[in-house]
Amino acid sequence: MKKRVLIVDDEKEIRDLFRRVLESAGYEVETAASGEEALEIIEKKKFPLLLFDLNMPGMDGIELCKRVRTLLPISIIFAITGYASLFHLHDCRQAGFDDYFIKPVSIKTLLDEVEIASKKIDRWLDRTN
Repeated sequence: MKKRVLIVDDEKEIRDLFRRVLESAGYEVETAASGEEALEIIEKKKFPLLLFDLNMPGMDGIELCKRVRTLLPISIIFAITGYASLFHLHDCRQAGFDDYFIKPVSIKTLLDEVEIASKKIDRWLDRTN
């Protein structure tokens, strides 16, 4: 499967940094500045890996994850937040996030976790074929 990632964050600097890092690792990356924009992109193209900021104007990452989880049940979805609390983590799990990163996230951690998730998706898809 094509190594494809969607990054959703209202901070352009974060989107651009993650895009550069993941593209240099061989991923095809698309970005969105809002939950609403992300849903429009997902209607046209499926993504095995997604990274969502939790705190965005309009639709937040929790609501976006709930909606995307029904559209892409096998995808792996990561939360990205500058505000980690047990309350948020509980909400993340209930919404369907698979894991989370606290900003500022280490680039090595990001790459390692995205690669592990990518291999997991490949393994899952191999079992269904």
